[in-house]
Amino acid sequence: MIRNTPEALQRLSKRLGYTFKDESLLLQALTHRSAKGIHNERLEFLGDSILGFVIAERLFTQFPKESEGDLTRMRSSLVRGVTLAQMARDFKLGEHLILGPGEKKSGGHRRDSILEDAVEAIIGAVYLDADINVTKQLVLTWFEPRLAQIKPGIAQKDPKTRLQEHLQARKIPLPQYEVVDIKGQSHNQEFTVKCTTEITDKEIITKGTSRRKAEQAAAEKVLEIINNGSK
Repeated sequence: MIRNTPEALQRLSKRLGYTFKDESLLLQALTHRSAKGIHNERLEFLGDSILGFVIAERLFTQFPKESEGDLTRMRSSLVRGVTLAQMARDFKLGEHLILGPGEKKSGGHRRDSILEDAVEAIIGAVYLDADINVTKQLVLTWFEPRLAQIKPGIAQKDPKTRLQEHLQARKIPLPQYEVVDIKGQSHNQEFTVKCTTEITDKEIITKGTSRRKAEQAAAEKVLEIINNGSK
């Protein structure tokens, strides 16, 4: 883990493409709820809403003839947890996360759900530090390569739907999703889901900030197994 010295935060700001006027907002965005002090939950809530709006508006303009269903699927594909977690890794956010002792020990700086939340929190922090126009431009810059490649169609269906259609076409029983653990208070929970499927004997266990996100992450893992040709 890298200490968040002024020099380290300056390097992070360069990767993000934005320098904070109020650096405390960036530090808050990097602080997980497991750590002491003000954490990033509220910023995450704000950033999630802004991200959804910015991407929805861009897709609405970019694809003027597509249906609501296709636009929704493309937006979901762009803002889903696995995409945001990969973006966080590109920014090397894990090196800068402020975690409690338990999360540090368990490798929280690598966990998709924590990385995803940090990206959304940074978006919220940028909005508070600047304004909606600056935030919108920054988000679009981050997503530009993905926006340039995205197309409507089956590839944009969510992982659970794609997995279900794949299995049904081959007359393979559908997977079973079971919530095995729920942590946190009602407004900020972490769900652990176990997915059982005939595709693999491996135990598929994933986490998410909602049951839906955890199940989608599990379906994504099963699809990866299928694509790699191992059953």
